[in-house]
Amino acid sequence: MSRLPDTVLDDCRLDPAAPFAQDPARDFGLDRKSAQLALPELRAWLNDQQRRLWANAQDALLLVLQGPDCAGKDGVIRRVLNAIDPQGLRLHSFKQPDAGERRHDFLWRYRRRLPAPGLLGVFNRSYYEGLASDLFDGLISAAELPARLQRLLALEAGLPAQRLHPLKCYLQISRDEQQARLLQRLQRPDKRWKLRPSDLLAYREYAQRQQRWGELLTASHSQAAPWYVIPAEHRWLRDWLLASLLAREFERLQLEWPQRPPPFTEAELLGAD
Repeated sequence: MSRLPDTVLDDCRLDPAAPFAQDPARDFGLDRKSAQLALPELRAWLNDQQRRLWANAQDALLLVLQGPDCAGKDGVIRRVLNAIDPQGLRLHSFKQPDAGERRHDFLWRYRRRLPAPGLLGVFNRSYYEGLASDLFDGLISAAELPARLQRLLALEAGLPAQRLHPLKCYLQISRDEQQARLLQRLQRPDKRWKLRPSDLLAYREYAQRQQRWGELLTASHSQAAPWYVIPAEHRWLRDWLLASLLAREFERLQLEWPQRPPPFTEAELLGAD
């Protein structure tokens, strides 16, 4: 299994004092060809581990994907998770809450979609939107943020008791790279459909939004639930990093196939004819 070494993965771990200080275009001296060779083997290994997770039905993993528009959240799902048995995968993409969801606590729609034991859950955007996008979209006031943050931190503090292990990743791209990717979407019909009027506003407010996200990542970074800031301007590296981080989470679980006694013997099976 060809995951990236811990030194590379740990370099992506959030620095609370400077969340976005590192270059989102850095490549660690790695190259695309090596990534293309490593990723198929890594995806196959992840599928095997997810099947063991499912068979044991004790722990669950939650991959949290955040990042600016066009950072590659959808791309990670397509390119990293495409070999995993969909029966053991629970994927949810969260958009602006609708009127029905807003009648509940902001965490309600996320709580009900946390993965059950044995499952790998993926949140394409997550409960962190309730402290960032909800503010920029005018759904809440700044005065509501401290209370929301405390409820969010309480939610994450309760995950270990459920044997639910979060892997929180923020995909980092520069404003120039975001502009280039938005321009590509404008020019290609197969990507243009993804554009929303809010994408232009978010691009114009890139600096303010990054500042807010930096504050939020710093406030919610912990030993038990750390953030990883992934340099995402090289798609091949982004995918290799995400697959490697997920592989390391599986390694920590030390999953084996369950050693349960079979419900019947070979003799019973053969004698049933």
